[in-house]
Amino acid sequence: MTKKYEVGDVVTGKVTGIQPYGAFVALDENTQGLVHISEITYGFVKDVADFLKIGDEVQVKILEVDENSEKISLSTRALQDVPPQKRKEQFPRKSLQDRVDESDANGFKSLRDKLQDWIEQSGH
Repeated sequence: MTKKYEVGDVVTGKVTGIQPYGAFVALDENTQGLVHISEITYGFVKDVADFLKIGDEVQVKILEVDENSEKISLSTRALQDVPPQKRKEQFPRKSLQDRVDESDANGFKSLRDKLQDWIEQSGH
């Protein structure tokens, strides 16, 4: 690595290779990193080539620098807005207190007690 790259830096690079697991991006003449398929965008990515093409200039954020192996982990997703979690907004999770009425004593009887009640209610 000729230039010193730091975690958190945002740099522009050029896509030099596409693999099933991600895209290689040249950061300078001697340094390239990998945008793993999970770091391309939010949501499911089936094919890296649907999002990136060889020769594309892309902005990437440096996630990790391993100086021993000279590997740099990159992300394009880290520079995107987080999509709204519509499903969570539409169906807010209820707390346990909202779902269970603790004043309902029948809800907390043991099965044996309930069974006896049911037998008596059925008239047997």
